[in-house]
Amino acid sequence: MNVPLMTALRLLAASILFATALTAADKPNIIFILCDDLAQGDLGCYGQKLIQTPSLDRMAAEGTKFPQLYSGTSVCAPSRSSLMTGLHMGHCPIRANREVQPEGQKPLPTGTLTVAEVLKQAGYATACAGKWGMGMFDTSGSPLKRGFDHFYGYNCQRHAHSYFPKYLWKDDQRIELDGKSYAMDLIGKDTLDWVRSHASQPFFLFYAITLPHGKFEIDDLGQYQDKPWTDLQKTYAAMVTRLDSDVGRLLDLLKELKVDENTLVIFSGDNGASFEPNSEVGKIFDQSMGGKLRGFKRSLYEGGLRQAGIARWPGKVPAGRTSEEPWAFWDFLPTAAELAGVELKTPQDGHSVVELLKGGSAPKREAFYWELHEQSSLQAVRFGDWKAVRNGPAKPIELYDLSTDLAESKDLATEKPDLVAKAESLMKSMRADHPDWPLVMKQSGKKNATKKKQ
Repeated sequence: MNVPLMTALRLLAASILFATALTAADKPNIIFILCDDLAQGDLGCYGQKLIQTPSLDRMAAEGTKFPQLYSGTSVCAPSRSSLMTGLHMGHCPIRANREVQPEGQKPLPTGTLTVAEVLKQAGYATACAGKWGMGMFDTSGSPLKRGFDHFYGYNCQRHAHSYFPKYLWKDDQRIELDGKSYAMDLIGKDTLDWVRSHASQPFFLFYAITLPHGKFEIDDLGQYQDKPWTDLQKTYAAMVTRLDSDVGRLLDLLKELKVDENTLVIFSGDNGASFEPNSEVGKIFDQSMGGKLRGFKRSLYEGGLRQAGIARWPGKVPAGRTSEEPWAFWDFLPTAAELAGVELKTPQDGHSVVELLKGGSAPKREAFYWELHEQSSLQAVRFGDWKAVRNGPAKPIELYDLSTDLAESKDLATEKPDLVAKAESLMKSMRADHPDWPLVMKQSGKKNATKKKQ
């Protein structure tokens, strides 16, 4: 897909959606809960032994786990942009964290079609709570210009580093705070209040919880207070458990409002863990799951991309199931469109996974594609069980067989030159060149402008 064509299609997108004859009663509520920097192995239902996550464990027991749910890429803004736009990193307008001063990040451009716009045109009430990071309110990327009726929380990723902020945003109004209130209390309350007030109509909630992203702060260590751990280990565990309790409160509210059985809830993280596997946090909590997953945030190995995927929809999504079928963030937009009865007339990288969610098989596709432009430009592609990674355009392509080597420990590139050639061809064909996102090697002695803490 060339850039001018892609831009034109984005600009036309909002005018060429067609809603089918579904009634409001036929349209499920849709909630996507996106947490921040969670490792797949941080949850009890994915094998965690030390951190308690009873609500998410229950959600998994009542729904389906998807260990091969892939994020858009392995840092915040581009991963979220892929989720919202249905585009993988070869076509997504945001492919890295890029700062805008004094507050905010590089915005989604005018004409970008988002999940919220699709659902709003289908009669849904729409809200985003937590962290946005895809454009301040005076830009084309404002959540209020990209289909959301309501916003509450942090717009800027830098601002979201503080859990005791001096202000938050309600819609486009700055709400001044005393710097002593734990932000998750305020964001959680606004979220539940919004769901209560919109339970009588179809609604879409993008609940982008900042937990357990650092800066690592918690208002109450709770059950971890007296553990023989470091302060960082206690705080991280308490943040994950706080994430779990926030999810539990939302799920309980759906039952209280009697909309539980008409609500699809999907849970995921935006990228892999913040910590190296042998670090103070990564090691004690076994975030690599016994070395099962290589890599973490900012890498394109499985540990940076695979998420702790869970979907729950009583009576529709099978309970107690684990599906090893792979799918990705860019599948969410076409999935939501199908559920809302919207026919998309523009090209999408994603495929609807409604059948997969309901217990069927995954859609057929040629490949999955990722890239990242934080320092050297990284690329990765998965086709079948083969995964290729290139850690810079001047670096050789590495090749792994995920069916026998999920840890990506044995590079088979020299043994499989035909598959390396296929991977290289896919890396070229699945991306559109863009002046903002050239494939570059890190220049020695020069610092990348992107803030690495995001």
